[in-house]
Amino acid sequence: MRKMLLLITVFIFKVCIAQDEGYKTPPAAITELLLAKPTPAVSFNEKGTWMLQMERNSYPSVEELAQPELKIAGQRINPNNFAPSRQNFINNFILKDLKAGKEYPVAGLPANMLAGSVRWSPDEKKIAFINTTNKSVDLYVIDLATRKATKVNKQSLNLILADDYVWMDDNTLLYKSILLPASAAPVKSLMPAGPAIQENLGKVAPSRTYQDLIRSPYDEKLFEFYTTTQLVKNINGVETKIGKPAIYASYMLSPDKKYLLTRTIHKPFSYLVPAYGFNATVSVTDLTGKVIKVIAELPSSELSPSGYDNVLNAPRAFEWRDDVAATVVWCAPLDSGIYKSKTDFHDVVYALNAPFTGEPSTLFKTSWRYAGISWGNDKFALVRERLQSKQNTRLSRYNPATGQLETLLERNATDAYNDPGNPVTVKNSYGRSVIKLIDNDTKLLMNNQVGSSPKGDLPFIARFNLATKKNEIIWRCQEGWFEMVTDVLDVDKLVLITRRESQKEMPNYYLRNLVLRIADRPLTTFANPYPSLDGITRQKLLYKRADGIDLTGDLYLPKNYDAKKDGPLPVLMWAYPREFNSAADAAQIRGSKEKFTMVSYGGPVFWVTQGYAVLDNTEMPVVATSEDKKPNDNFIDQLRMNAEAAINKLAEMGVGDKDRVAIGGHSYGAFMTANLLAHTNLFKAGIARSGAYNRSLTPFGFQNEERTYWQAPELYAAMSPFSYADKIKTPLLLIHGEMDDNPGTFPIQSERLFNAVKGHGGTVRFVSLPYEAHGYRGKENLLHMLYEQNAWLEKYVKNADKKSF
Repeated sequence: MRKMLLLITVFIFKVCIAQDEGYKTPPAAITELLLAKPTPAVSFNEKGTWMLQMERNSYPSVEELAQPELKIAGQRINPNNFAPSRQNFINNFILKDLKAGKEYPVAGLPANMLAGSVRWSPDEKKIAFINTTNKSVDLYVIDLATRKATKVNKQSLNLILADDYVWMDDNTLLYKSILLPASAAPVKSLMPAGPAIQENLGKVAPSRTYQDLIRSPYDEKLFEFYTTTQLVKNINGVETKIGKPAIYASYMLSPDKKYLLTRTIHKPFSYLVPAYGFNATVSVTDLTGKVIKVIAELPSSELSPSGYDNVLNAPRAFEWRDDVAATVVWCAPLDSGIYKSKTDFHDVVYALNAPFTGEPSTLFKTSWRYAGISWGNDKFALVRERLQSKQNTRLSRYNPATGQLETLLERNATDAYNDPGNPVTVKNSYGRSVIKLIDNDTKLLMNNQVGSSPKGDLPFIARFNLATKKNEIIWRCQEGWFEMVTDVLDVDKLVLITRRESQKEMPNYYLRNLVLRIADRPLTTFANPYPSLDGITRQKLLYKRADGIDLTGDLYLPKNYDAKKDGPLPVLMWAYPREFNSAADAAQIRGSKEKFTMVSYGGPVFWVTQGYAVLDNTEMPVVATSEDKKPNDNFIDQLRMNAEAAINKLAEMGVGDKDRVAIGGHSYGAFMTANLLAHTNLFKAGIARSGAYNRSLTPFGFQNEERTYWQAPELYAAMSPFSYADKIKTPLLLIHGEMDDNPGTFPIQSERLFNAVKGHGGTVRFVSLPYEAHGYRGKENLLHMLYEQNAWLEKYVKNADKKSF
């Protein structure tokens, strides 16, 4: 009896162990990679004469994440400084004169700088940036002549909603300021005014599973307090108020800088959608704040119909036309927002010119959903349309003078090989970026920074012929490298700035001249932050799955590894599924084996230092098997085929031990991981981070699945690993940020799957990371996450056949 009690006690201990183990760190090699100093970001002026080097902060401590935070209306707010509570910051600036090759420090930077939103002035003689402190947000301007930064605002800025600031001219900035100090925030009464009540009076109002929504009248008061702002015009440090305080969802300056296009939020606030979906008024005002014209009164987006090609039955996509002084452009549905409605045209695009006293004119109508316009001049613009349900995209030429709309190309958005790139733009007389026509206005200069091809990603510059509708590639990245054009300094002379890297060469920036073909001039000399990875090998694997679809993955092998001598290694596969309507598109090669290995906290490369074969970006396409089928109709079978193909390829090469393979992923990759463990016996362990496992909790669609739970209940059940928790016997490590803000991936998803697997006797561990959202940031949390992953892999994969204690 005493022996039985002892066994029961040991069993209970093993089940309930480790609720509070404290922070731990992974092996030194992993820690070193995570904490390596980030490479600076850079920004060039348009002439390519100056470069601003921006040194970034390392990961913040969890203590910093633990600062006060309000979660209201889809916003995460620091209540002490009227700014988003989760930001990435710059901690130092260095200016470099590219002609002289000299670097200069910037004087006058704030102490303990936490900077962001860096923007050059129109004449590029100044650079503005925002600095965030514990109590305020301030605006600074760097003068290139003196290389000194000066604070220009008196009242603290408000960064909640809308743009943080805009350059109006070389000496004038426009921004939103706070009205009252944080100490004036509404105080929550212990006695509520009454219950929180929601109702619906017969209207169809599906909504996604948004997080951080308004939940009570007190939340409404807080939202109103923290988002009501005063627009301010600042000329050389002198502030002038524009109009009355309001809740600005957006504000846009007209090209001639005489008007503002504003979108202001008003009550009642929604409890179902985030702030950008609230009731709003779109207006044109002058620079005193006087309303010149109300363009639209917008209802709450909670009335939007479900379905990816359906839209709210209201105007949308408001903007200024970039190539004229002051013309507002927007679109509206012609099908009441329901795409399946039978009609020749689904959207109409309108324009209204200053002084905004007439009626809107119709520019054109689209047979697919309107997805935006890029302006060129009075005879040229590019119009984008899309059909998300079919993954189709269309690009058309629009002539504003004649109203003619001519299709230039149509393609599936997943067809990477036929992506023509993006048109190169230049600044016009209004200082707006517009499309540059070349060769007597017969062609466009296109920049494709990816350049997918059967040989891997090879970025290119091309001339797109508007008559033949074909791309002529005039420069392409040399094989053996990955080089993309980041800036076009001169369209006619083809003077470019490129970012070049290889497996052995750290990414750096170069000045190129494609016409004169002079030697490339290096602009940066960044050093390798990961010397410990020298000697590892990387290759792009090509293989097929059982139904013939070509797949790829990025294979990393440890330094000095020899398959014949060392034998097959334990394997970590990391993946994220993608849906395709076309098998041919799914089979295209994506990525480049020539890229320098950069380490991200969320990736699997760390484990190449621990003796694993790492297969990153393991392709997991889910393909529609016919025109009348959806990709998810056989989701599980396709996951199995993808996984089997990868494992078999590694085993065939002799580098992977097929009996010691782990699978992992984040978000939808975590969902994939749990499904593979529930439906296959291919793996020794799984790592699932911040996933959604019960699809009945995302009933109005998820990822690219637009059918609702009520339209396809069997599909939702079949795709939910929670439904098969009793089948998950492979060890599963679940990790989740306790403050996940991503729609659908509530922390309860991991909590419930853990309980379900535990309840059926499975081997499972659940780690909840304090204060983390969907993406993780805290240094201690990241180190502990890597510790957990490493310990799980060591125990259940690398040493799977060894006795564990």
